[in-house]
Amino acid sequence: MSEPHWVLHVDLDQFIAAVEVARRPELKGRPVVVGGNGDPTERAVVATASYEAREFGVHSGMPLKVAVRKCPDAVFLPSDPPAYEAVSERVMDVLRELPAVVEVIGWDEAFLGVRTDDPEGFAAHTREVVLAETGLSCSVGIGDNRLRAKTATGFAKPAGIYRLTKDNWVEVMAARPVTALRGIGSRTGKKLAELGVATVEDLARADPADLAARFGPAMGPYYHRLALGAGDTEVSATPWEPRSRSRETTFQQDLTSREEIREQVAALARRVVEDVREDGRPVVRVVVKVRFAPFFTYTRGVALDAATLDADPVERAALAAWERFTDDRPVRLLGVRAEFVR
Repeated sequence: MSEPHWVLHVDLDQFIAAVEVARRPELKGRPVVVGGNGDPTERAVVATASYEAREFGVHSGMPLKVAVRKCPDAVFLPSDPPAYEAVSERVMDVLRELPAVVEVIGWDEAFLGVRTDDPEGFAAHTREVVLAETGLSCSVGIGDNRLRAKTATGFAKPAGIYRLTKDNWVEVMAARPVTALRGIGSRTGKKLAELGVATVEDLARADPADLAARFGPAMGPYYHRLALGAGDTEVSATPWEPRSRSRETTFQQDLTSREEIREQVAALARRVVEDVREDGRPVVRVVVKVRFAPFFTYTRGVALDAATLDADPVERAALAAWERFTDDRPVRLLGVRAEFVR
């Protein structure tokens, strides 16, 4: 008989913070927060926080000003994307030397398609090789599909290994809140609660037709499948490509004039077009992100009539998306995302 097929999800632990600590060994064991220009007095959000900082309640997406209140002794560092990309490439090259199909899904994570009788042994070897070759720690989730493997990684962190399959899915997940499922956030969780659905088991037992009526014919059944732990088993070595490009700006002083905001949206749209031209992938949809004071973030999107690499239609779509916002509160952040043909 052939060896069974497993999906492994490799996730680098506190990746950005780990890269920074590797560059500055004297920071090992100290709370480190990376984000913006590294100045917690400026408006910016946390890109990542070391585990030591997380113990104080600091987490990704939190304003730096809040982070410094929670952990005033933390070391605040500026974000350095080129450095993280270079280290990520090294890690992925190490993974590609393993007897596995490697699908990169981001800077700090990848799926491995593996045939083995000992997935835990393979996962342990993977962790050892990554650590030896790059100095970075990773966690590995083992599953019989992609969803369960990635969910398993949450139980493996930090620096561990965990197996989650159809055999223990109910035991591990049934009593957990629906927000424990990747893809269901707090807003969707509240909407599910209105239907009397609080746990993963509740969602698994819910009528897909009722879910479709509340969340739409695509998302309703999708949430039901999540609760069952259903997912794809295929891992592809096709090179990972971003599905979009985006630019955003956090303003040190709130914007209050709609005309000024329009000008900023237009400028961001044109900067995004410069980025996507380097990729050579036409834009089909434009999304504008707005963070109103004090910290309420919303998005609005507009589909283009035709795929394009021209700046004018992208700018017009971005401005049209902005016009869909009726809130008159001051604006502290603007972003424009151009989505590609898939």
